[in-house]
Amino acid sequence: MARADYIQPNLEEWLAAFHFSTDITIRYCETDMSGHVNNTSHLIYFEQGRVEYFDQLGLGESALSHDGEVMVVAADITCHYHSEAFFREKLKLGVRIARLGNSSLDLEYCLLAVEKNRLVATGRGTIVLVDRKTRRNVSIPKNVRENIIAFEQMEMIR
Repeated sequence: MARADYIQPNLEEWLAAFHFSTDITIRYCETDMSGHVNNTSHLIYFEQGRVEYFDQLGLGESALSHDGEVMVVAADITCHYHSEAFFREKLKLGVRIARLGNSSLDLEYCLLAVEKNRLVATGRGTIVLVDRKTRRNVSIPKNVRENIIAFEQMEMIR
């Protein structure tokens, strides 16, 4: 099994770095014949959390609108499965930006079962801002960058 190398310096400190979370209740359609959450559902949870995170920062309308000038494109995504989760179980999904580049950013995700604070899954992914017409990368706008830095309490070196 691949290691989740992004969990640094240790699990407790990594989990403490999340400033945003959203609640998820597992639906029946998200489970498989084994009775637990299907492996594809975790990525849907990550996407749901990413959208709610952007909304929390006030970026949802401009970054996620289908008729806006800029698109958010997933460049990659990784999920590490730590324990099973089941129908109707309550989960808490944490989302954070771990790295802020010029036109891209790395997000990290932690999915916890609420009842016993059990780690269900973790993940990371990179998204890129792309101009809708030219299909070329565009810089993250200054005000968006400032909102992210303030919310995530990041120290930026530039």
